[in-house]
Amino acid sequence: MKKQLFLGDEAIAQAAIDAGLSGVYSYPGTPSTEITEYIQASPLAKERNIFSRWCSNEKTALETALGMSYAGKRTLSCMKHVGLNVAADAFMNIAMAGINGGMIIVSADDPSMHSSQNEQDNRFYGNFAGIPMFEPANQQEAYDMIYDGYDLSEKLGYPILFRITTRMAHSRAGVVTKELKAQNPVKLEENAHLKYILLPVNARRRYKDLLRKQADFLEESENSKYNRYFEGTDKKLGIIACGIAFNYLQENYPDGFQNPVLKIGQYPLPKKQLSKLVDECDEILVLEDGFPFVEEQLKGYLGIGIKVRGRLDGTLNRDGELNPDKVRKALGREVISYYEVPSIVENRPPALCAGCGHRDVYEALNEVIKEYPAAKVFSDIGCYTLGALPPFRAIESCIDMGASITMAKGASEAGVYPSLAVIGDSTFTHSGMTGLLDCVNADSNVVIIISDNETTAMTGGQDSAATGKIHAICKGIGVHPEHLRSFVPLKKNFDEMKQIIKEEIEYRGVSVIVPCRECIQTLKRKKK
Repeated sequence: MKKQLFLGDEAIAQAAIDAGLSGVYSYPGTPSTEITEYIQASPLAKERNIFSRWCSNEKTALETALGMSYAGKRTLSCMKHVGLNVAADAFMNIAMAGINGGMIIVSADDPSMHSSQNEQDNRFYGNFAGIPMFEPANQQEAYDMIYDGYDLSEKLGYPILFRITTRMAHSRAGVVTKELKAQNPVKLEENAHLKYILLPVNARRRYKDLLRKQADFLEESENSKYNRYFEGTDKKLGIIACGIAFNYLQENYPDGFQNPVLKIGQYPLPKKQLSKLVDECDEILVLEDGFPFVEEQLKGYLGIGIKVRGRLDGTLNRDGELNPDKVRKALGREVISYYEVPSIVENRPPALCAGCGHRDVYEALNEVIKEYPAAKVFSDIGCYTLGALPPFRAIESCIDMGASITMAKGASEAGVYPSLAVIGDSTFTHSGMTGLLDCVNADSNVVIIISDNETTAMTGGQDSAATGKIHAICKGIGVHPEHLRSFVPLKKNFDEMKQIIKEEIEYRGVSVIVPCRECIQTLKRKKK
C-alpha cells in the first residue's frame, strides 16, 4: 500500500489493475480517455498481459468485454456519456443476461458540455437497466469503489455502472492503493447458454431474475460504506449529496455539518437512510452534478409531501456543472469572489492547428462550392468539426458519430444538390461505414469526404481503426473504384484538390474522396 497522486481517471485505471483486471475495452472519448491510456502505458499491465487496445466503437468494446467476462475474467469498458448511447443495445441486454467474471462499465459524464454535444446523466441508464451503480465523491473513493466493485459484481452476477463527471476525471488527489490481486483463471459456467441466449423463453426468465435481484441490490446499497448518514443539529434542512457534490458540500462546511447529510455513492437509492432524513427534517436540498436524478425519484418515491429543493425548483441551475459556489448559494450563504477576471482577457475559441490537413480540405471545398449556391455540407464529430467556426464556416451539422453520411443521404433524397459529408477516419470506422452502405444500396447522389489524418486526433492521438484500411473498406462496401478518389491536402496540391471535388460533385451517384495526411501533432510526437 502506498499513496500516489492520481487523476480520477488514473485512480480508476490503477484500481482495476490492482483488482485483477484482464482486459479493458474502450473507444476514446473525453473525459474517459485517460483510463485506458493509463493502462496501456502501465508497465505492470504489460507484465500481466492485460489487453488494452482501442476498439472501433463503444458497442464493440462493451460486447468484447462481455466475451472476456463470459470466460470468467475481470473486464473494464470505458466511454464518455454519449458513448453509452452507441453501446445501449448491448448494455441493456448485458444487464439482463448478467455476467461471469466481474464487469465494470465506466460512464464519464460531461456537465457543462466541456467537450460534448449534451449534458446527459447516465445514472438514468443504470436505473433504466436495473443494475447497481457507483458514483465517487473523490479520487480515493473512485479507487476503492473500482477495487471493491469487482467483488460485488461477481457476488451479484451483474455488471456495475460506474458514473463519474469531468471534474472527477480530470482533477488530482492523493490515493492510497491496495494489494495486487491475481487475475481470475478461465472459468466457464455450466449451462451458460441459459444466460446468454436471449431467445424469448430465456429472456423472460432472465428478466424475472433481474427483478428478483433488485432486493439484493437495494440491501447492498443500504449497507454500503459509500452511503453514509451524518447527523446534524439543525433539522430545518436535510441535505442529500451525490458523488462529487459531497466534496463541494464539505468545502462549505470545513468545521463539520450543521444539518443532517446523506452522502450517496452507491445506487439504487438507500431507502432507509432517505426515510430517516425525510422524517427528521422540514425540507430537503438535493445536490447532484447532472440531471435531477435523485430529486425526481425522491418526490414520488417516498410518498410524503415534504418540500424538496434542487434543480427542478430553481434552487440550483437546471443546466451546467455543479461547483462549491453554487452549493454555497443553494445553502443560502453569501458567495464571495476573491479574484476578478481582468476585462482584457478574451475568450479564445478552439481552432484547427496551423498546418492541419483539415484546413486545406476546407479551403478547397469552400472554393469549389461557391459555384453551387444550394450546396450543403454535413459534418461529424472530430477535430474537423472546427470547420464550423471562422474562417471556414464550412459545415451545416454535427449531431452524433456517423450522422454526416446519413444526413447527406437524406438531404440528397429530399432534393438538396450537391449534398456532401465530411467525416474523419476514426469516426468513419466507428459509425460511418453502415451509412455508406446505405448510400451504395440506394445509389445516393452524395459526395463523402473521409478526411484521414491517420489517428483519433480530437482525444489526443490514439490509434485509429481505419489507418491503412479506408480504400479497402469502401471498395468492399461497394463504392465504384472510379469514384473512390484521393489526394494529399497540401497547398501545392490545391488545384488538384478542387478539380477532384468538382468532378465528384458533377458525378450523379456515390462518390468518396479520401484526403490523407498525418495529423501534425502525432507527427511532431513521432519526430521527438
